[in-house]
Amino acid sequence: MADIGDNQHTIEVIHPSPDEAWKMPYVPAVSIIGACDLMFLSGCTPSKLYHHHPHIDEEHVHPHSIEEQTTLAMQAIKEILDTAGASFRDIVKMTKYLTDFRDVVGMQKAMVPFMGDWHPASTTICVNSLSSPGARVELDCVVALPKKRPAANGGG
Repeated sequence: MADIGDNQHTIEVIHPSPDEAWKMPYVPAVSIIGACDLMFLSGCTPSKLYHHHPHIDEEHVHPHSIEEQTTLAMQAIKEILDTAGASFRDIVKMTKYLTDFRDVVGMQKAMVPFMGDWHPASTTICVNSLSSPGARVELDCVVALPKKRPAANGGG
């Protein structure tokens, strides 16, 4: 549970059939109970979080291994979560984009050191290509954050 002053929220996993949960690396649904703020992460690839646009090829040289590519994307997500004062357990929804669905097991394996036993709601989509040449994985997330108190001037 996240807690700041009187503002609290809990993230509850929804399993219609809990005895079968062990079969899946994600949950059917996640419910956020109580007040919270939401943070939407842009897609993270194996490229550096900050890179030039339009892309410069030298900034997008990736390892071939899906495990290494996933680790780099997860490190970028961690950098964002750390900056926001959040953790991987605050992720309530993750969308995973792969260019080859046969990479799904390697991707999931590489996520375990970051996610531990936490499995947010999740969708995996196979796409023809990603914006970064040679990237085989892209991950985006929705994160539940403790509710921030409005600034005295009414700003966020």
